[in-house]
Formats: sequence, C-alpha cells, structure tokens
Amino acid sequence: MKRIFFALAFIFVAVLANAQQPWSQRMAATAMKLWPDSSARWSYEPGVMLKGMESIWEQTADKQYFKYVQGYMDALIADDGTIKGYKKDDYTLDNVMCGRLALMLFNVTEKEKYYKAALQLRQQLKDQPRTSDGGFWHKNRYANQMWLDGLYMAEPFYADWAYTFHEDDDFNDIAKQFILVDEHARDPKTGLLYHGWDAAHKERWADPKTGLSPNIWGRADGWYAMALVDVLDKFPKNNPNHAKLLAILNNLAASIQKAQDPKTGLWYQLMNKPTETGNYPEASASCMFVYALAKGAREGYLPSTYINVARKGYNGILNKFIEVDANGQVNLNGTVAVGGLGGNPYRDGSDKYYLSEKVVKNDPKGIGTFIQASVEMERLNNLSLGKGKTVLVDSYFNNEHRKDITGKTISYHYKWDEMTNNGFSFLGDVFNNYGVKTATLYDAPTAENLKPANIYIIVDPDIPKENPDTKYIEADHIKAISDWVKAGGVLAVLNNDTGNAEFAHLNKLLLKFGMRFNLDSRNNVKGTQYEQGAIYIPAGNEIFKTAKKIYMKDISTLHVDAPAYSALTDKNDVIIAVAKYGKGAVFAVGDPWFYNEYTDGRKLSPDFQNFTAANDFVKWLIGQIPK
Repeated sequence: MKRIFFALAFIFVAVLANAQQPWSQRMAATAMKLWPDSSARWSYEPGVMLKGMESIWEQTADKQYFKYVQGYMDALIADDGTIKGYKKDDYTLDNVMCGRLALMLFNVTEKEKYYKAALQLRQQLKDQPRTSDGGFWHKNRYANQMWLDGLYMAEPFYADWAYTFHEDDDFNDIAKQFILVDEHARDPKTGLLYHGWDAAHKERWADPKTGLSPNIWGRADGWYAMALVDVLDKFPKNNPNHAKLLAILNNLAASIQKAQDPKTGLWYQLMNKPTETGNYPEASASCMFVYALAKGAREGYLPSTYINVARKGYNGILNKFIEVDANGQVNLNGTVAVGGLGGNPYRDGSDKYYLSEKVVKNDPKGIGTFIQASVEMERLNNLSLGKGKTVLVDSYFNNEHRKDITGKTISYHYKWDEMTNNGFSFLGDVFNNYGVKTATLYDAPTAENLKPANIYIIVDPDIPKENPDTKYIEADHIKAISDWVKAGGVLAVLNNDTGNAEFAHLNKLLLKFGMRFNLDSRNNVKGTQYEQGAIYIPAGNEIFKTAKKIYMKDISTLHVDAPAYSALTDKNDVIIAVAKYGKGAVFAVGDPWFYNEYTDGRKLSPDFQNFTAANDFVKWLIGQIPK
C-alpha cells in the first residue's frame, strides 16, 4: 500500500511540476516525443517547430533545446554540407526555410558544414525563377505564381544571410517581394491578402483580370505577418524600404485586428467569409497572428496596443485548442493539415476546397507556431521594468577584428548579435526581455554620445596583442564617463585577468569611484574541471537575489575604498565591487563573465546558474537608474 501511495505521490509531483512550466516548454516536450531525430526530414513543417525550440533555448539557456535542434539538423546535413532530401532544381521556396536553422547553427558553432548547407539555399534564391517584375515563383512547377507562404519560407532566411554576410544590397530584393505581394494581393475592402497571385493571369484558379486566387486563407496571411516581423529584425533602418515594410506591417496588423473574432479572440480559416457555413477558427493562423502582433509590439514595429490583441488571441488559443491528456501531455487541436493552389488533384481555391481540408491534432507547423507564439507572450511578462531604457556596449576600447568564413573583416568579441561563445547575444536577449533596448558605441565616449544611454558597459578593453590599433581610456574619456555617471548613468565594467586585459588606463577610470582591479588571476580552471571556477553566492546578496552558484574563470580581483564596497566576496577576495556616485552607480567584475560561453547553457552543467545571474544582474542595473 505504501509503495502505491509513494508512486502516486511521485506522479502527482511530476505532473504538478510539468503544469508549472510555461506553455512553450510543455508543448516542446510533446514535440520532442513525437518527432525524434530519427524522423528528421528537410521540410518547412518541422523547420517551424525547430524555430520554436531555438526560441525556447534562447529564453532559458537550457541546452536540451539546442541539442535537439542540432541533432535533428545533423541527421540531414552531412559533413560536406550535403542536405539529405534536398533538390535545388525543384526550386521550391518551401525548401529554403530550414536554412535559417543551418545559419543559426553556423553562427553558434562556426562549423563549416552548416555554412555550406545554407550556401546551397542562397544559391537557389540566386537562380530561383521570377515573375517579370522580380517576384520569386513559389515553385518551379507553379510558373509566375507568388504565394504568401513563400514569403515566410524564403525572406527571413534571405535576410539572415544578408545580415550575417553583409550583403546589404539584398535587402532591396527582400523588400521587393513584400511590396509586390502587397501591391497585387491586398484586398482593398478588408486590407488582408489573398492566398496567391498569378502574374500571368493564366492559372485556372486565378481571376482573369487580377490574377488573384478566390479567397483569403488565414494561414497564408499568418505566414506573411510572421515573415514581416522576422525580416524586420535584420533589415537596416537606414534603408528606405524599412519604412515601407513598417507601413505594410502596420496596415496588415490593423486588418488582422478587425478580423479577430470578438467572442473567442481567434481567427477563421476563411478570413474574408467568417459567417460562411462550415467555416471555423483555425489554430495555426491564430498562433501566427499572436506571434506577429506580440513580437511586433515588443520590438516597436507596432503600437503597444497590439499586445492586448495578442493576449486576447492567445487566451482564445489556450481555451479552444489546447488539451492536456491523462499523462500530462499537452496537445494542440484545430490545425488544418494543408492549404494550397493548383496541383494534382487540383485545388481551385474555392470555399469548398479550403473548408474540406482535414483538420488535425499535433501538426508540426501548428505546434511550431504555438511554441513561437507562447515564447513571445512569455517575453512580455517583464517588459515594463526597463521600458524606454537603453544599454550601450562599448566597441571603441574593445574593438577586435577578424576575417569571417567569406574572407570579410568583421568586428567581433562581446557584440549583441554575436552567437558564438564570445558573443553577448544571450545577455542582449535578457536586456530586451526587461524592455531595455541594446545599442553599440563605436566611437569614443563623450557627453553627447553617452546621453541616450541609461546603462553603459565597458568590457575587456583591448591590449596590443589583441588589437594593433588599441584605444586607451584617457583623461577626457574619464571626465565624460564620470560626469555621465554622476548625472544618473549606470556603468558596468567587465574586465579580464592579468595578461589578457588592459589595467593601467582602466584603473584610472575606476579610481574615480573608489575601486581598482588587482593584477592577478584566480579561479584558473584546468580542462573540464569546472568546479574549480565555482563561486557560491551567500543568501541576501543585493544583486544576485536568485542565483546561488556561478562560474567564473581566470578573474582579477578588486581593491575597494569608499564609496566603493564589495558586493560579492569569496575567500577574502573582492570579486564584484559597486559604488554609488552622484545619482548613478558603478558595477565592476574582473571577468567578461556574461558572454555566451557562460550563459547559453551548452557548456556548463545546470547547477551553474550564470543565466539566472545574468537576469539578476540586468534587474539590478535597471534598479539603479534614477526614477
């Protein structure tokens, strides 16, 4: 009897723990169970699901999600970059979507095979058949046809590639695809877009005058909306087409809001005919609109009022489509299996066609868009804490360069968008999650260019062996920075240990605040003996309110005098110093510390809480900004 009781108690605790997880992670558990690596196929459907996994990894630093994405893609990408099941000559945009995952894996690991795989897809876009005015055909067998689906399948990858490899001219071509569809496929009555457009006006489903398909299909508009917000992440703001894309998104968002069912908060399979007999709220389209509206509002592409529209939609999704079975598994109902035009058997785009397609449970693209929508909703939880604030990372004193895989010289080391071990992409996401905008200062700090910043981070200033064109912190920089702190700025200095950092000039700055780095190096870790880098945080620490154990390797300690004091001491060494100075504050640690190698979860065991510490750190910094 006792055994049965304890077994039931264990099951109850496990179910309760699972229920307390965010919906994104609960649905991810379902996906990993349904589609192990052995089921891998090169298709946009699992690709959408894998993008969801990537977004959870970036929000949790839980390596199981990264390992799942990498394992799935490794089952498809050979060491020479060959992609299993991929045929370029099909010229289908659907096959391009997974290139985003290959690029992400390359940006994180720098393994050449991922670059070679993505390069094949970039070459496909170079050779992709086009309409007479430059629009990509959806597939080679669908001559002169642009489908809304294709914008999601191709353009975010195209933008990721152009951004990563500095091919700025490509952004004009990317914008062209959206502009063409907006010009030709938008319904003037609803503001929504028809599923397909035949530039030749010859296809059987196409209106002979407009070339348009007969209906506005929910998921098609969802693909288009998701594509817009994802492309805008990488689209240069100084490109004139940036404003055009923002206008298209804002017009579309207003139309999406009008089409939202006022009772359920959901969106219909046929958006232009909500009262049509047999029409129904559809899960994947609803998830896509929630994702696009929530992300658009969070990033500032859309007014913040759309957050409430997204919340209403998300609650509707949870109420209508989510079920939890007896085993605690989360399932998604209500996704239409497919929607297309032409082909064999022929799909005529009629009401009857769209409303006859099978509606299924746990469809990968439905689950993928639900996970992505859930992550976006979860990111809104703390957005108000640092709303309207800006963190500026220095790239003047730390300005190392290297050649990338294409031979181009690039700035690297502690950059917000850098996903390798040396980057700050995870720290940047933490700032963004608390509403703080990230920016980079490539020039010397002056009163003028520090003015927009609330937080300024100086990390590991260069020494000549790292950068022959080393810039040192001089008297005028010290005055500008200290005056800025006195007026209410928050300075964070993340240095390095002796032999790997600049001390003399940096210490002149820190002495203004009663602190200086010692020319030492401790927590030297041999190989994978990571416990040698462990530091335990005592209860009640003013900065790290939730992190209890952190990893720091090769650190310089600090000496403090008033007004500075130790905010973390270990074995009688000052590890972290802080000081109030005027209306502002200063934080200093002898380790770059919050870079991806320590925070993204791939290297360290879960008992090291560096990602948690990064969240504590960011919240503390925000708290030092004068009200």
